Amino acid sequence: MRRYLIAGNWKMNTNRDTAVSLAKSIADGSQAATGSVDVLVCPPFPYLIPVQDAASESQVTVGAQNCYFEEPGAFTGEVAAEMLADLGIQSVILGHSERRHVLGETDAIINRKVLKSLEKGLQVVLCVGELLEEREAEKTNDVLDEQMAGGLASVSAEQMANVVIAYEPVWAIGTGKTASPEQADSAHAHLRKWLESHYTSEIANGMRILYGGSVKPANAVELLSQENVDGALVGGASLTAENFVPIIEAGASLSK
Repeated sequence: MRRYLIAGNWKMNTNRDTAVSLAKSIADGSQAATGSVDVLVCPPFPYLIPVQDAASESQVTVGAQNCYFEEPGAFTGEVAAEMLADLGIQSVILGHSERRHVLGETDAIINRKVLKSLEKGLQVVLCVGELLEEREAEKTNDVLDEQMAGGLASVSAEQMANVVIAYEPVWAIGTGKTASPEQADSAHAHLRKWLESHYTSEIANGMRILYGGSVKPANAVELLSQENVDGALVGGASLTAENFVPIIEAGASLSK
């Protein structure tokens, strides 16, 4: 059985005090569950260090929401993967739909970030997912294939050990709509087949594929119990321990 990963993407939320308080509450509240599931929180860049300090006595790990693909240099406003690694940050979310559809990132740009992050020893959480009009046009699998091929171009089989895939249907992010468990599992199964055909069955079977899109305590068990769903990438519900910890506990309950 693949070990669940429950990841919280705080997006552009919190301030220093609330970020530290949230990290401590999650660390305390998930203490019993982290023996059987992995927990990752990804705060905004300015709060990485205080959140890391707040979670330092726990099994909660801290990741970043983005990075740049160049070595440190004259790139005003950007953050190098090398800088994240220097802080002891272990993971980075790349290819999130908001980076793609709000900020205009292409698969080619995402791929450069993926390659640089892996080079610097970071675990990559690569997000893929379709727009509503693409699902309605029955193009979900085509979109996923294109994003996987683009985002993972030139990533070796050995490097795939440090990759996590997150399926996030864009129409279900922050909308209150959630893909049905059957829709989620179908997309995850397709992604696993893609991995098998482009890498190996061992890599495909070992890959953790997270679901992201309006995950909350009420639907966590049903989503996580699907055969090909190996965790969750949680947005809004990760901003309070009262909502995030029960999702972690849902993963722990299914790991027994």
